[in-house]
Amino acid sequence: MISGRPDPRRPSASQDRGPRINQQIRIKEVLVIDDEGRKLGVLATADALAMAIQKSLDLVEIAPNQRPPVCRIMDYGKYKYEQKKKEQASKRKQHQVHIKEVRVRPGIAEHDLQVRIRQARQFLGDGDKVLLVCLFRGRQMAHKEVGEQVIQQVLKLLEDIARVEAPIRQEGKRMVTMLGKK
Repeated sequence: MISGRPDPRRPSASQDRGPRINQQIRIKEVLVIDDEGRKLGVLATADALAMAIQKSLDLVEIAPNQRPPVCRIMDYGKYKYEQKKKEQASKRKQHQVHIKEVRVRPGIAEHDLQVRIRQARQFLGDGDKVLLVCLFRGRQMAHKEVGEQVIQQVLKLLEDIARVEAPIRQEGKRMVTMLGKK
């Protein structure tokens, strides 16, 4: 920090430790909101801090980029606890999308095909994507149309719940397509 400017690669104090509280607030005047949510107006920081101490609470800078900065009188420990709980709840609600592979063969039996379709329905119902793969061995490569018919049959049986995200393509000895939930 030779030029007097902050280093853009280093996070500022408010970014890495949360909001400034009590004596960390260095500006002369702040817009104050009391513990009941009423706007008290622009006050000297020392006066706002005295009000917070009188109520046995903290003065917390909640909008540092505003002019003057907005500070609230509140219990900082309780505020941090509530923020942590909100963050945990939002993480719990998130679903990571996985790609599940369902393999079929050109000469697959009808019952085995129904089992694979049931698996694919389960994966799609859980919000995952399905990579439908038809594997070829030996002479089966000469009759790729049979494998494509099997894939088309699966797509037809899953059309009520799935949409095709990637068209059918040949990848060596595999024929693949990607399905997603409608």
